[in-house]
Amino acid sequence: MNTTQDDFDPIPSVRRRARVGVGSLKQAENEADAFAVPVAADAEPPTELGADLAGLASAGFSGQRGQTLVQPRAEGPVRVAVGIGGRGETDLALVRDLAAEFARAIPWHHRLAIEVPSDGLGMSVADFAQAVTEGVLLARWRYFVGRGADQPLLDSLLVVASDKDLAEAEAGVERGRIVAEACGLGRDLSNCPATTLTAVRMAEVALEVGTAAGLQVEVFDKDQLAELGCGGLLGVNRGSVEPPRMIRLRYQPDEPTGRIALVGKGIMYDSGGISLKPSDESHAQMKNDMTGAAAVLASMTALRALGCTAAVTGYLMCTDNMPSGSALKLGDVLRMRNGTTVEVLNTDAEGRLVMADALALATEEPVDAIVDIATLTGACLRTFGVEIAGVMGNNPALVEQLRRAGEVVDEPVWELPLHRPYRSQLDSPIADLTNMGGANAGSITAGLFLEEFVDGHPWAHLDIAGTAQLPAPRTWRNKGATGAGTKLLIEFALRFARPSEAGAPGARS
Repeated sequence: MNTTQDDFDPIPSVRRRARVGVGSLKQAENEADAFAVPVAADAEPPTELGADLAGLASAGFSGQRGQTLVQPRAEGPVRVAVGIGGRGETDLALVRDLAAEFARAIPWHHRLAIEVPSDGLGMSVADFAQAVTEGVLLARWRYFVGRGADQPLLDSLLVVASDKDLAEAEAGVERGRIVAEACGLGRDLSNCPATTLTAVRMAEVALEVGTAAGLQVEVFDKDQLAELGCGGLLGVNRGSVEPPRMIRLRYQPDEPTGRIALVGKGIMYDSGGISLKPSDESHAQMKNDMTGAAAVLASMTALRALGCTAAVTGYLMCTDNMPSGSALKLGDVLRMRNGTTVEVLNTDAEGRLVMADALALATEEPVDAIVDIATLTGACLRTFGVEIAGVMGNNPALVEQLRRAGEVVDEPVWELPLHRPYRSQLDSPIADLTNMGGANAGSITAGLFLEEFVDGHPWAHLDIAGTAQLPAPRTWRNKGATGAGTKLLIEFALRFARPSEAGAPGARS
């Protein structure tokens, strides 16, 4: 590929990784320049903090959730007291958050250490170690292409554990490292400028990182997509000078316990097409309209290392959505992979068009569940804001697995109903359906559109339009594109159980 001034590295965090390990308190004293010590509310702090309860209180620190107190020292690493609240209040989300708060409290320190309490604060040492590793690594992640971009924000992280807990802590740290690096990959891709990260470049990245992670990677060009009959992806691509790509990823364990298909929306830049978006800040953010595809790719790179027992096939549907003399027009009719015809009433409702082809393809192979993920509707953002994603589906057991996964990794989802009487809003006088419903319930009618292509298979749809972007950093989440969905999909795949037949279409009103 020719190098231009716009040719930035799309995945810098993959190439610049901090050293992560487990060690002793003595190692932390010798190797770290900042050391975090968890402190419970109204309890005497660990002796290694070098301060008692009264001394902390005089500085305004009581150990409440999220509090941090930086204590410079003449020798050895800076000590940072991190409040965990009452001992009965601690959970994984809090531990991940407190580790992130520690990392943000001392931004100029690059060699960090954090202690795992011997009692694990009511959770296993491995879980605690995984959570603190994720929190620190994700809080210190960045995508930056300006001066000093090659200077890392973190050189090393040492998780301090007792001799008896070393093996368990090492297992947790390794899991945390794998998850955090996958999420960092998702963030890199979603934050990369669209001129650099085209559909073609996305395919090149998938070949690079997917192959390294033990995935089978297939790339389908424009001619091959035409042979497959992927009218949705090709239709959206009409207005772009950049060719489309469908990327199919396969993870195949020796004796799979289930079969999952993941479909990711990969609109590399969404101008809205002929239905042009307003020229404001939200338009500039549309480079992240491929966050769903990024989450599928990033999550699948972690499956082999984490020992996932389910077979997973991922579909990344990648193209720009641009206006031009050849662009898709309102009133055009597209024929999808499964033969369904769609009248296009809004070219800015393009994500469902590209995903429809992949959903149809997913049903053509043996599969126990299909999950799609997309920055799909502004209606979902307006409903849930930037901290909760929407989920809907035709199988309650599958939806519940996704809800639980989101709870574990602190990427919460909330279910919306597939209210099937709204399906009539998608009726077209000249085709099988339209790509837009009425003025209201836009997230639900989008879900009903997608359901038309799953052929009755257990299916769920994740709408991450709100969670894909944050206006300001919050704990382990960064400002800008967040890599939403990567951790959730990893957890879902690792814990996947075949959903019951009780959730077939019609089970919900």
